[in-house]
Amino acid sequence: MLLFLILLLPCTNHAFGLNPAIKAVLASKGLKYGTHIGTDWMHEKILSMKVPDVTGGVYIGFGTVKYVLDGISVSSCDVPEPSVNFSEGSGLKIVINGLSIAVRGNWHTTFGIITDGGSFDLAVFNLDLTLLVDIGSDDKGHMSILSKYCSARINSATINFHGGASWIFQPFVDCFKSRIKALIEEKICPLVDQHVADLEQYLTELQVSFQIDPIVVLDVPLTNAPLISSSSLGLDLKGEFYSIKSPKEPPFEAKAFDLPKDDGFMLSLGLSEFSFNSASYAYFDTGHLHITVTDEMIPPTSPLRLNTSYFGPFIPQLPKLFPNMLMLLEVYAREIPMFSFLPGEVTLDFPGAVKALAILPNRTLTPLFKLNADSLFSGKVYISEGKLKGLMELKNFTLTLASSEIGTFQTAALEKGVNMLMKISVLSVLNAKLKEGIALPTIRSLNFVNSVLKVQQGFLSIASDLEVPYPKREYF
Repeated sequence: MLLFLILLLPCTNHAFGLNPAIKAVLASKGLKYGTHIGTDWMHEKILSMKVPDVTGGVYIGFGTVKYVLDGISVSSCDVPEPSVNFSEGSGLKIVINGLSIAVRGNWHTTFGIITDGGSFDLAVFNLDLTLLVDIGSDDKGHMSILSKYCSARINSATINFHGGASWIFQPFVDCFKSRIKALIEEKICPLVDQHVADLEQYLTELQVSFQIDPIVVLDVPLTNAPLISSSSLGLDLKGEFYSIKSPKEPPFEAKAFDLPKDDGFMLSLGLSEFSFNSASYAYFDTGHLHITVTDEMIPPTSPLRLNTSYFGPFIPQLPKLFPNMLMLLEVYAREIPMFSFLPGEVTLDFPGAVKALAILPNRTLTPLFKLNADSLFSGKVYISEGKLKGLMELKNFTLTLASSEIGTFQTAALEKGVNMLMKISVLSVLNAKLKEGIALPTIRSLNFVNSVLKVQQGFLSIASDLEVPYPKREYF
């Protein structure tokens, strides 16, 4: 239940007023699955929980016996699957009926100057627990969890004392079962509230952003408080990439989008094109969309080599001015590459540039010319066999001469040659990789299964079920 939500929902600072670039919606089906796996976790948690000492006194007709119960541990428990439902506008309602717990520990009594001690066994049968949990956000913008209401009722309880003079006061204890039951009931909700408070503390310590690589971080603050209906819980996240060294806002804003909820799946995710374009901007602005291409990097099967002699058919004056010399190319984005999501299609507009330089015999470089190389890629992406797959094609490619140190020349023939080279080398390698597929990422041990990806207007939508390995205590 709560465990499942914590695993699923990263919590960060708010960024009020922003359109989210990432949306996530947990449906009732997901909550039901979380409840199922949470039952096993709850069983383990109860067995390992620390029970505080119990002190008090029992009047036995001719005096009060003061007692201390300590060293208490849970020896066994029977945990029925709870009923967990969304509470519209607030959080969760959790109801457990028929929980039974057996504990053991030590007892110590004082009656006047007489002290005694031994061990005891306590069994609680058919405990009914109702808990209302508010899910919201604190003043710093982290997701918050608050125990709003807790009620515990024990239908029956037995306690047996062993050792010492327990045989003297055991009959009196049997007469005060209702008092014992009330004492136990009083301890249950404070224990539950403390556990919820521990989860709240855990939330406040979660990361605000995640480093993707040495260049960028992904910032995922909530743009508003969690949206809770009677059948789902939704998160709106900023979903923006920033440069680590020089973070700044891109010259474009996130657009609003509506994520369709599919109740047939546990989770729905929406990723807007803004998120991808903010990553593109972060790499572009810091100069990382740049590569130096040498002849050694060209595939051996390529008909075009980075040698001035090979460029003769395209630029006749080049081999005459610089005969049989190696070249290198500085390839970079001259403007921000931009992704566009259209129904069923992803496009990438890449305004590039190529600077060609000749490598002189003394190993110095001399500039030759600069070309503007504008590419428009189109592709389809989908999920199959648990992997992200796709197919990309070069929809349009143009070369224009921007400047030249060797005189003007026509670019049509060169454009045709480079176009062919990109298709048989770059795209063939990329499509081979996309055909093989890229494994879907996990989110805090959550595995995506039965996933369906659709490209919508302005965003990608992913509807998926989830699989969770046995929960780990390290999360708490």
